[in-house]
Amino acid sequence: MKTLKKTQVSNDVLVKDMNEFLADLQIYYQNLRGFHWNVKGSLFFVLHAKFEEYYNEVSERADEVAERILTIGGQPLHAFSQYLAVAEIPEVTDVHEGRKAVELVIQQSEILLKKMNALKDTAATIDDEASTTLFSDMIGETEKQIWMLKTFLS
Repeated sequence: MKTLKKTQVSNDVLVKDMNEFLADLQIYYQNLRGFHWNVKGSLFFVLHAKFEEYYNEVSERADEVAERILTIGGQPLHAFSQYLAVAEIPEVTDVHEGRKAVELVIQQSEILLKKMNALKDTAATIDDEASTTLFSDMIGETEKQIWMLKTFLS
């Protein structure tokens, strides 16, 4: 019986942390949409398309995380008021310059990466292989994205 209680507490912690990550994903998604819509200047054509690619990927990730929360018995957050209450990533407005937008994407991606690593570790401690794999896959993709964006700016 003690094992079940420990696992339930761990599942509750994982659900809470996944919901906070989901909130960050949703704010990040909206920031990417804003960058996509508002970028101006010589980098417009490159970044307009790249930000659209990124927000489509983030949308899929958010769906995967929400469905995983449901799978392990939780309830995903689903309102922007809920997201804003728990997200670490801030809303960004009025960014038009491409380099600044890319710098913000890197910063926000690094926040997400840190959280992915923590979620992977939490999932591993409770032997949740599916969540561990979900976040492991996201980690590799995010690390590559950060590297590419930093290379773009150099």
